Amino acid sequence: MHNDIGTPGSIFNARTNGVHPRLLSVDTLVGNQVYNLQGDDLGGIKDLMLDVHTGQVAYAVLTFGGFFGMREKLFAVPWNALTLDATEKRFTLNADKTNLKNAPGFDKTAWPDMADRTWGQQIHSYYGTKHYSETLC
Repeated sequence: MHNDIGTPGSIFNARTNGVHPRLLSVDTLVGNQVYNLQGDDLGGIKDLMLDVHTGQVAYAVLTFGGFFGMREKLFAVPWNALTLDATEKRFTLNADKTNLKNAPGFDKTAWPDMADRTWGQQIHSYYGTKHYSETLC
């Protein structure tokens, strides 16, 4: 489900006036597109992974490739690797399509254990971010 710009469920509705909102519902995030800094469409946010102990969003699960859900690859991208671009009304990720194609991904029927610290360090290392537990205030 993609939230159309300006609809009540959109992250970019009239109440934000293009300013980065501080609190958003999960419904407004899932389905939004992610682009790189060059403007290439990298896919959409399929799901969010929440650390239930801290309440922090750890990863956004992105869909990339495939056709009508067939052969689509999923990627857990560190939440702190994504930037909300209120001007362009989308999220950005500093990665080109080739980097994303080569990123550690998984099939929709075989999700990794995202609570595994070693797996998490590999993902954060790939995207050049700190593990989310190191960024807690």
